[in-house]
Amino acid sequence: MIALARVRVDAEKCVGHGRCYVLAPEVFEEDERGHCIVIEEDVSEALADEARKGERNCPEGAIRLER
Repeated sequence: MIALARVRVDAEKCVGHGRCYVLAPEVFEEDERGHCIVIEEDVSEALADEARKGERNCPEGAIRLER
C-alpha cells in the first residue's frame, strides 16, 4: 500500500467525544477512557476520506492528516 496521508491525534486535546471512531472505525478506535487511538496511521486515498470525516468532526481539532 502506498500511503497518501498520515493520521495524527493530539492526545492532549482529545477529550473523548468519540465522533472519530464512530464515523471512521477503520481508522480510529477508543482507548479505555474513550479517547481516540489511531489504528491505521498511514492511510490510502480511500481511508484518507474516512479519516477526514473524523478530522472534520472533532470538536477539539485533535486530529490532523499530513501529506
